[in-house]
Amino acid sequence: MKIALIGYGKMGRMIEQIAVERGHEICCIIDIDNQDDFDSEAFRSADVAIEFTAPHVAYNNYIRAFRHNVKVVSGSTGWMSEHGDEVKKMCTEGGQTLFWSSNFSLGVAIFNAVNRYLARIMNRFESYDVKMEEVHHVHKLDAPSGTAITLAEDILENLDRKTSWVKGTLLDANGELSGTDSCQAGELAINSIRRDEVPGIHTVTYDSEADCISITHDAHNRKGFALGAVLAAEFTAGRSGLLTMNDLFSF
Repeated sequence: MKIALIGYGKMGRMIEQIAVERGHEICCIIDIDNQDDFDSEAFRSADVAIEFTAPHVAYNNYIRAFRHNVKVVSGSTGWMSEHGDEVKKMCTEGGQTLFWSSNFSLGVAIFNAVNRYLARIMNRFESYDVKMEEVHHVHKLDAPSGTAITLAEDILENLDRKTSWVKGTLLDANGELSGTDSCQAGELAINSIRRDEVPGIHTVTYDSEADCISITHDAHNRKGFALGAVLAAEFTAGRSGLLTMNDLFSF
């Protein structure tokens, strides 16, 4: 399979390594300094493009890939509130293909399933309030993380007493704390921490007067994310439309 890479930072390089190990060809690498290569023959020849960039450029990357009918696998977050409906329409009605996930880790896919199941159980026990915390490296621009938002939205779908999530506190790399985790009864606060080179830690906590129940996913490195992205590309090559980790793994 021919794979184009959009974004060539730490994740892009790890994806390249794993893709080559699995027998795939990297036919094109696009980064900040060679944007014209979106229109190259090499890019147009790709079976799938894997995109890991930044929230403010991800949408434009999709548009440029879709112009050449190149399928995209993307882990970029932060663009959905502004462009989510438009991208969905392109894929459901316009013939384009996007496999999107806030997190490509197999462990996170399992964690998401556990999170949904636990929320369904806790729906019966109103004495427990729920809150969330996510920890990431200091280079991460968006807060809360896309993975945390996905976890929160799954909780909202299964826990009747919560109707919306809200941004809680943010503890930045300098130790400065902003925001508040105080919220209305129907709101779910997501607190964020930016520290060192942490790949990603997500914790969901149900707390009551009697006790506390917590589940945590702690990524040791980026390898799990990169492998998941390549698996998603392999899955996407023969499919079309708007795809997610729920299509790749049905738990």
